[in-house]
Amino acid sequence: MPATDAIAASCDPAVVTVLGDFGRARFAVDVADDDAERAQGLMNVAEMGTMEGMIFVYDAPQPASFWMRNTLIPLDMIFAAEDGTISHIHPQAVPLDETPIFGGDNIKYVLEINGGLAQRLGIDAGDVLQHPAIGPDPVAPCDP
Repeated sequence: MPATDAIAASCDPAVVTVLGDFGRARFAVDVADDDAERAQGLMNVAEMGTMEGMIFVYDAPQPASFWMRNTLIPLDMIFAAEDGTISHIHPQAVPLDETPIFGGDNIKYVLEINGGLAQRLGIDAGDVLQHPAIGPDPVAPCDP
């Protein structure tokens, strides 16, 4: 289902839905929406379920850069704009690597999922994230 055909749906704060030409994928997520939670991220997590992840929510669009310090599992980092449109995917971030991973300018959301999963599912730039935190004008809005 193309992201442009997405209709408003009830959203659960513990779920991020990715919509794209491949269809839709739902991830059970933890939300990191303050400085302490964003700093901790997925550090020291030894394993994560296949359709689980974390969404980082920033107060405003900004340049986004991550690293894998103390992160024990490979991750795909999905960077999205304020309206939820995915602008960049960094696949297979290497555990414990401290090399900065730049996700782009004007990033408001970053979804981290298991490494390699974005490619396996067909998630690509231009697809859309759906979550109640996305706004003020999301491409894929939640029902009020």
